[in-house]
Amino acid sequence: MSLVELRVISIVYLSALIPLFILYKLYRSKKLKQSNINIYIFSFILCALSWEIWFTYGLVDGDPVDLRRSEILNLYIPKHLNWVLNSMADAGTVTLGGLFLSSKITGIKLYNWSWLYFSIFFLWCITQNLFVEVFLYFDQLSIDKKLSWAPFAPTGPWINPLLFEINGRTIHLQSQLPWVITAPILIQVSIYFNRLENSSYN
Repeated sequence: MSLVELRVISIVYLSALIPLFILYKLYRSKKLKQSNINIYIFSFILCALSWEIWFTYGLVDGDPVDLRRSEILNLYIPKHLNWVLNSMADAGTVTLGGLFLSSKITGIKLYNWSWLYFSIFFLWCITQNLFVEVFLYFDQLSIDKKLSWAPFAPTGPWINPLLFEINGRTIHLQSQLPWVITAPILIQVSIYFNRLENSSYN
C-alpha cells in the first residue's frame, strides 16, 4: 500500500465517520438539534441519488469506480460501500460542516436566505470538491477515465471541457457540477428545517 492510497482510505473513512461521532456526542449531551438530523438525512439521500450512486457504478456511459482505481483501494473501500461512504461525507463533513462554518463566520441563524451565508457555504462546497479532485481522487478522474451521466451532472462525459489545471492535475466541468447544483438546494432545505424546528418551540 502506497502513502497516497493510505491517505485516500484514511480521509474517506474519517470524513464519513467523524461527523457521525460528533452527532452521537451531541445526542448524548442532549444538544443535538432535530434540524441537524433532518439536514443530514436529506443531504445523504440527495447526494446518493443525484450523483454518488451513478458515479460509483458508471450507470450511464461511465466507468465504474472499481475500474478507475487501484486494487488496494477496491479492497479497503469496496465498490458497494463506496457511494455510502461518499454520501456520508457529503452529508456530514461537507453539508453540516459547511453550515456550521458559515454560521460561525457570519453569525447568522439561517431562517431566511442570506447571500453572504450562501456565498461562504458555496465557496466551502466548491473548495472541498477541488481538494477531493486534486489531492484525493485525481487518479480516478483522469482524462482516460469516464464518469457516468448523473442527474446533477447533466452534461455527462459528452460535454466535459477542461476548466483549468492545478499542479498538473485537471479540473473538468462534469465533476464540479454536482456541488454547484446542490449548494443552493441545501441552503433552502436548511432554512425549511430550521424554521420548522423553531416553530415547534413557539
